[in-house]
Amino acid sequence: MPSKQKAPCYVLGVGMTKFIKPRGKVDYTELGFEAGVKAMLDAQINYDDIETGIACYCYGDSTCGQRVFYQFGMTQIPIYNVNNNCSTGSTGLHLARTMIAGGMADAVLVVGFEKMFPGSLQSFFNDRANPTGTTAEMMKATRGITNAPGAAQMFGNAGREYMERFGAKAEDFGEIARVNHEHSKRNPYSQFQQDYTLEEIMASPMIHEPLTKLQCCPTSDGGAAAVLVSQDFLDARPHLKEQAVLIAGQQLSTDAASLFSRSSIDLMGYEMNKTASRAALKEAGVKIEDVKVCELHDCFSANEMIVIDALGLSEHGKAHEMVRKGDITYGGKMVINPSGGLISKGHPLGASGIAQCAELVWHLRGWANNRLVEGTTAALRYKRESWGLGGLYRPMGRMRRNRDACIPCI
Repeated sequence: MPSKQKAPCYVLGVGMTKFIKPRGKVDYTELGFEAGVKAMLDAQINYDDIETGIACYCYGDSTCGQRVFYQFGMTQIPIYNVNNNCSTGSTGLHLARTMIAGGMADAVLVVGFEKMFPGSLQSFFNDRANPTGTTAEMMKATRGITNAPGAAQMFGNAGREYMERFGAKAEDFGEIARVNHEHSKRNPYSQFQQDYTLEEIMASPMIHEPLTKLQCCPTSDGGAAAVLVSQDFLDARPHLKEQAVLIAGQQLSTDAASLFSRSSIDLMGYEMNKTASRAALKEAGVKIEDVKVCELHDCFSANEMIVIDALGLSEHGKAHEMVRKGDITYGGKMVINPSGGLISKGHPLGASGIAQCAELVWHLRGWANNRLVEGTTAALRYKRESWGLGGLYRPMGRMRRNRDACIPCI
């Protein structure tokens, strides 16, 4: 799946709100506005400089994007509304990069926001086919159906298969959650900032074996935004180059035929994840060993385990060994989800992927404070939900002419 991106695209500014419990206290208009203003302030530009707006959300009526963007100004720019489940924010970033690489815009503001409902995700359109209905039927045929939330069953079943095939233990998934909760203490934007012992995580209520409650991400309200710009935009403003971060590789991928293999791991998109990561790394010219920071989609601890494997961060079938060695946190091989991940930071669908982007930009600039991974020159971001989307990022300011740093996206 060769990438056709040509012209460079940079993240110039990022911003986000604190992610909070979905209690209806803050409307999406405020969440989107706060995130967008922060991103433009970080980019040191005005809204008049923005040529295209992209709004990312799942829970809301049509044209919520216009409602948010009109607060910035009435400049008559095109505004796109994106809905792509957990990959919504990441898809917005991909769309913005495509526009810039194709010469259609020099500055794009991507704003993700979500005002969710408490509890597990559910469908609101019961009079038509559910888009995940086929995968649910496949899950029923292979592992059966329980009363647990559907997503927890799907990812939990994938975790069970990883245990059966490769020897992972339930405690390995618990350790992933323990690390993410520990990381969240350092992130002021995180919905939860409490750490737990492995024993506490394993003793929390069982949702769907091997997943306990503290291994499942919460629903959240929140916003995140990013300003993406072209090379021409930066050349006209050389004083901004030091803070710009290059999106060196990015890939949007959908499922392969292996989805129908009757494997719970394949049902969760293993091949799609693998394809997207390889393509993004190839485009960026980066080896996976060069990546020291990764923000990935840990909607459940089981998915983090499987994604570690699919992205090539570990040898195939040995992701649990990487976890046991402490190679997913500070002092190990790399740091995965320094933000706390979805499990602890929260998961407002439209904002999550952009918040991952913001976290990596802060690391590459050296602005991540007490969660900074020193010496980071390449960072990886991965989101999924029936679609794999990732990217590799590098800091422009430290690249000089040889461009020796980047961020791959998946």
